[in-house]
Amino acid sequence: MSSRTIYFEVEILDARTKQQLCFMDKVDPHSTIGEVKSLFHKSYPKWYPSRQALKLDPKGKALRDEDVLQNLPVGTTATMYFRDLGPQLGWTMVFLAEYMGPLLIYLLFYFRVPYIYTDKFAFTASPYPVVSLACACHSFHYIKRLIETIFVHRFSHGTMPLRTIARNCAYYWGFAAWLAYYINHPLYTPPSYGEMQVNYSLLVFILCEAGNFSIHLTLNNLRGEVYGCFGWIGPKIRKFPSPTKNPFTWLFFFVSCPNYTYEVGAWVSFSIMTQCVPVALFAFLGFIQMTIWAKGKHKTYTREFKDYPNLRMPILPLIL
Repeated sequence: MSSRTIYFEVEILDARTKQQLCFMDKVDPHSTIGEVKSLFHKSYPKWYPSRQALKLDPKGKALRDEDVLQNLPVGTTATMYFRDLGPQLGWTMVFLAEYMGPLLIYLLFYFRVPYIYTDKFAFTASPYPVVSLACACHSFHYIKRLIETIFVHRFSHGTMPLRTIARNCAYYWGFAAWLAYYINHPLYTPPSYGEMQVNYSLLVFILCEAGNFSIHLTLNNLRGEVYGCFGWIGPKIRKFPSPTKNPFTWLFFFVSCPNYTYEVGAWVSFSIMTQCVPVALFAFLGFIQMTIWAKGKHKTYTREFKDYPNLRMPILPLIL
């Protein structure tokens, strides 16, 4: 004798007004929240799934797309509250927008286009080699990021709200303009310790960029994972990254997120190379944000894997 399937009824209310927006009858108990969103989308085409946030409490946390209806703390009649997340943009386009801006903005200052500095300096070149070297390093960094976005990183179908994209672009683009203004300024003075300071900083910068790229390749090779510059974007983690034959990946012996370690190292070396305060501030703020991301990912690793190495720290070996 076969068991009878007990279907769910799902009521979706507006989280702000509590007005009923949709009532779904005979929903399969094995349906995921992502599938519920797709059903809701049929009634309201303007609210595509990635724009929806469904909650069990109006002020609670949004449910994940992979959550299964029958596993939620609800009865056979489930009431959910909807909030519009606003227009969304895919992760690839997000990173292309964030990285293309700094690349082009910096070049405008480097070539001293009119109306940036005084007219007599329009389209002139700096007499200091470090200025051209800094432009090459800055351009290389963001070109590498663009290449990684297109060819290396793998993303899920996740999206980011346009208002968040605007904020992130303002951060990256604004800092690019600020540091480019000072490094390419006609009154810019070279580093205090001359070529020695520039050359050693350049060496560290190149090593950190190579290390960062190596880590991204290693993360990309993890099976079944979807990885982005700002953390894991997609399925639940199935295995944690480990060192390979590539020496740059040996930092995995000591930290969970060596890509952030190398990223911070690159910007610190760039700030020493240019001896520019805005670059140092950008590196410091980036370190704070990447530490937050690294701690979150480290916590996920230790929670998911009982055999996770105890020696590893989130971002700085043996320290943090």
